Amino acid sequence: MASAFSRSTFVTGRNSNGMIFSRRSYSETRLSMKLQTAIVGLPNVGKSTLFNALTETQGAEAANYPFCTIEPNVGIVSVPDSRLDELGRINNSAKVIPATLEFVDVAGLVKGASAGEGLGNQFLATIRQCDAITHVVRCFDDENVIHVDGSVDPVRDAELINLELVFADSAQVDKRLEKVKKDRKADPKEASALEKVKAFLDEGQPARNAELDEDEELLIKALGLLTRKAMIYAANVADADLADGNDMVKRLKEVADAEGAKLVIVSAQVGYIWKGF
Repeated sequence: MASAFSRSTFVTGRNSNGMIFSRRSYSETRLSMKLQTAIVGLPNVGKSTLFNALTETQGAEAANYPFCTIEPNVGIVSVPDSRLDELGRINNSAKVIPATLEFVDVAGLVKGASAGEGLGNQFLATIRQCDAITHVVRCFDDENVIHVDGSVDPVRDAELINLELVFADSAQVDKRLEKVKKDRKADPKEASALEKVKAFLDEGQPARNAELDEDEELLIKALGLLTRKAMIYAANVADADLADGNDMVKRLKEVADAEGAKLVIVSAQVGYIWKGF
C-alpha cells in the first residue's frame, strides 16, 4: 500500500538583479506501493454489491442475473491510520497522503474459465495484474436470487473457482517451463522454481504452497501466478447471520483453514463486514 509525506521548505536567495527572493519547495517520501485486490467468485454471489459497499459507490451494476459485470470495475479506497498524523507531525509534512487499496470487481468466473469459457481468459488476465484476491462465496439461501448451478454449496463453489485458477496457472507454468528447458542461457534456478510450483499444481493445490527462496520468487514473479497470490475468503451471508455466521460459513472456514487463508463474514447487501477468523 502507498503512504506518502510531503515536506515543505523555504529557499531564499538573490536573483541576477540583486533582489532577495524566497520560494517554497516540496519533497515527497513514498513508503510503499498501492495494493491492488481482485474481487472474484462465481456469477451472482455478491461481488459487485460488495465492491459498491467497499468503495461507497454504485459504480458496479449489481443485478439478479449472471454476467451483469463484463468490464472490470475499479475503485480506490483510502486506508485510515491514526499513526499517519503523528508521523506527518514528526516529519513536518505539509501534506499527508494515506495508504490506498484499489479494488477490482472482476466478472463472475465459471467452470471452464481457464479454457476461455465465459470470457474466462480475459477475466483471468485482469486478476493476474492484481496483488491479492478476495474470493466472495455465497453463504445464504434465497430463492429469489439466482445461483448459476441451481443450488448453494459454498465448499463446491469455492473449490470450483480455486480449481480454475489452478488450471490456468498450470497451463502457464508448463508453457514457461518448456521454453526455459530449451533456452541454454536460462537461469537454472527458474526451472527449479517452476518444477517446485508444478508439483503442487499437478496435485490440484495452489502454487502458494511451494516453498521458494527469494531468487526463485523473483524469477517467476512475471508470470503473475493466480494461486500464489494472497487470498481472503469473504463469506457473503444474509443480514440475520452477520453476527455469528451459519453452517455454510463453518464449512467454508474449514476450506480456508486447510489453505492457511483468512475468512471474513460480510453482508454485501447491507454493506457491512463483521469479523474475520
